[in-house]
Amino acid sequence: MPKKILQKFFPSPEQVKSNPSLRLLAPLFSKPNLWHINRRSVARAFFVGLFCAMLPLPFQMGIAAVLAFYLNSNVPISVGLVWITNPFTMPPIFYSTYRLGAWMLDKPSRDFNIELSVDWVLTELGAIWEPLLLGSVVAGLMCGVISYIGMNIVWRRHVLKNWEKRRVSRLKRAAEQEETGV
Repeated sequence: MPKKILQKFFPSPEQVKSNPSLRLLAPLFSKPNLWHINRRSVARAFFVGLFCAMLPLPFQMGIAAVLAFYLNSNVPISVGLVWITNPFTMPPIFYSTYRLGAWMLDKPSRDFNIELSVDWVLTELGAIWEPLLLGSVVAGLMCGVISYIGMNIVWRRHVLKNWEKRRVSRLKRAAEQEETGV
């Protein structure tokens, strides 16, 4: 994986420590792997971030940060991936997870319009929370597992490709040295 490219986009632990509004994150600095970019921490971060993105709960970023801390995954990637569900993508994602949950519970799916109001939450959410939560957890687990496996595969292929390039480069240098008699 392009480790150097990813490191350009994420803040260093020192930058986060120096920000007074982020002092609550002080425990995150006790584990260095929470900030390192390596195959294991990034793959776990994709699992955590995509799982939390599918949860129909407020404070998804906080949940992702806590899970990243306990699962020893990269915190910035975990928290950043939560933004897959944003105000534009939430309605289709959560409607799809509701339909999945209704299908799994063998309940007929209802037509509803999502409104971001307290009145809607009090009236409609009570009727659809079970299929929505079940579908969201299942979709989150599926997305998380697929992304975890996919990230491991992509990372390993990238490393193997780089090893092969270095091997070919060494062979070329050795052949050139042999030709010149050095």
